[in-house]
Amino acid sequence: MTNTASFPRRQAVTRRFTLGAPRDIRVASDGATVTFLRSSGPEDPVNGLWTIDVAAGSECLVVDPTALGADDADLPAEERARRERARESGGGIVAYDATADLSLATFAIGGQVARVAIGTGEVEILSTAAGAFDPRLSPDGTAVAYVADESLRVVDAIGDRLVIGENGATISWGAAEFIAGEEMGRTRGFWWAPAGDRLLVQRVDVAPIDEWWISAPVDPSAAPAAIRYPGAGTANAEVALAIVGLDEGRVDVDWHGGSSWDTRTWEYLAAAAWTDEGLILTVQSRDQRTLAVLDVDPVTGACTERYRTSDEHWVELIPGMPRLHDGRLITVEDRGAARRLCVDGEAVTGDDLQVRRVIAADTERILIAGSFDPTTIDIVSVGWDGSVDRLTNAAGLHGAIVGGGTTVRTVRSIDGGDGRPEVVVDGAVVAQIGDHSETPDVELNIALLRLGRRELASALLLPHDHDGSSLPVLLDPYGGPHAQRVQQAAGLFHASQWFADQGFAVLVTDGSGTPGRGPAFEREVRGDLAASVLDDQIDALYAAADANPALDLSRVAIRGWSFGGYLAALAVFRRPDVFHAAIAGASVTDWRLYDTHYTERYLGHPGTEPENYERSDLLTEPARMGDAPMRPLLLIHGLADDNVVAAHTLQLSRALLEAGKSHTVLPLSGVTHMTPQEEVAENLLRLQLSFLGDALGASVTT
Repeated sequence: MTNTASFPRRQAVTRRFTLGAPRDIRVASDGATVTFLRSSGPEDPVNGLWTIDVAAGSECLVVDPTALGADDADLPAEERARRERARESGGGIVAYDATADLSLATFAIGGQVARVAIGTGEVEILSTAAGAFDPRLSPDGTAVAYVADESLRVVDAIGDRLVIGENGATISWGAAEFIAGEEMGRTRGFWWAPAGDRLLVQRVDVAPIDEWWISAPVDPSAAPAAIRYPGAGTANAEVALAIVGLDEGRVDVDWHGGSSWDTRTWEYLAAAAWTDEGLILTVQSRDQRTLAVLDVDPVTGACTERYRTSDEHWVELIPGMPRLHDGRLITVEDRGAARRLCVDGEAVTGDDLQVRRVIAADTERILIAGSFDPTTIDIVSVGWDGSVDRLTNAAGLHGAIVGGGTTVRTVRSIDGGDGRPEVVVDGAVVAQIGDHSETPDVELNIALLRLGRRELASALLLPHDHDGSSLPVLLDPYGGPHAQRVQQAAGLFHASQWFADQGFAVLVTDGSGTPGRGPAFEREVRGDLAASVLDDQIDALYAAADANPALDLSRVAIRGWSFGGYLAALAVFRRPDVFHAAIAGASVTDWRLYDTHYTERYLGHPGTEPENYERSDLLTEPARMGDAPMRPLLLIHGLADDNVVAAHTLQLSRALLEAGKSHTVLPLSGVTHMTPQEEVAENLLRLQLSFLGDALGASVTT
């Protein structure tokens, strides 16, 4: 057995080997400049702003946040919440906005707003209100709008001033609500007009939402923190929109389609886009079965429905969609066997391509990322006439960022040979972006497989020096909607390989509900998040054991976090004949306690479809087990988690106790749904390994 004891520490201090890697890459509209964020090395969480002059091909550090006195201890609470929604574990400059030509950029640092001239590196700390976050430049770069003290403000040559705000403890202007950031991928709440003379601004009132409390049990003197959490079946925030001029003129936008909040047609504001072609909104009904694109008249605020699409299960939200180009509406829609690219409602791609996102559009083509195989992502050029040109045709996950005649190409591969991002002009590589992240000292011994009667995408990892002897089995899935674990990128498997090198056969499977295989496969979980998801994991396990006799089916464990944690607990409750131990981290146990947008998409409203919750919840499982053996179960939860609150695990623990079922609970004080703290992240791996060794009678090194 290979001693890889240093891996947990290296994974922790490098934030899963992401520190030092370039991120948030942008290309200027004229193709002359590339900007990106990057820290100095694999243990440095502080990101600076960098640029590449495409003609010269050389990198230049534009802003070093340490020189500005960056201190994440001074972050506004709203910015901390935004980072939690984005699963942001870095520091320094973690987000920036820039003009289209990348001549100017702005960012928030320590509650202040900075603006930088990218060509010279001259940084100006703007005189703004305290606690500023989410700054965004006007199109010409002369003004910066930002959020502070629940209000939207602007700073320009005239000075800093309030654009719109409102007294009221539950009301804010300019910031995205919880559901938008957590589930819809929308982290912003205001948008500049192309002329830079006014803004579309979101008003949020959380008064209808139930108030929950997050406590700090390790400090009995600390008051619990209040949060407004929209649990399934309960009220969402009331989201309104207004177009506000810099001269304080205001026009309300009537986007919800009803005479009152109780009769509104549209519940969710999924996206907004304001370009020279007009102002459009993307909106969803509460049941998410209908999505519409609305045109907004910026003068009157009146909304006209441009396009509508419906689905009997739900309409998927695709990042950055829809968009307008030369008067044509580009959408991505689930139709038949595929997620298709559509133009003005007509599908232009076929059954063999699953569209992941739209990258860019010009007069000749639409550039997309898509999958011909669920484990890979290719860059594909689609002509307006539907002609398809596959620009990449190799294993791995490919990406592209374009501007003018310049493209930055990225790739992640299963062999770990992830190339540095390449700057390409006219088909020639003119520069590479340096990557200072650490390559883990873990040699993958992985086989990518299609297992079982449904040919489920799976990965089997064995100790790198395995001699063919019998091995206990560890299933390591996420296993739920909206996420894949089995893709051709080495970084997805380093932790799994570490467990394998401690003496396990580790199996990772993407089953029912996971993306990449088409709409029907994803929609199998509608109405039941448990049965088919668990069945697929078992089917893959048996198929893997049939193919490889080293897998010892008398010693099988499963571990997971978030939905993976839910799946792990479900496994030992329903199938103790198959699973002999489980580790369930930050798991949902009562779907009524999870948020509206995610939960109701799959299970419907609990008031009208309660049976879906009854068949999917975990809290009744311990009593249903009767005299069946209770396998070793480790429940882990961050007590500061505001996404899957700790009540989920605590209620499950109570249900287990009432049913006389033994289990172990590991509470993580001060930890949210992420685990960025180095000591926590490091020792969590070690403790899980120790638990698995004891539960399965396996010899492990901790």
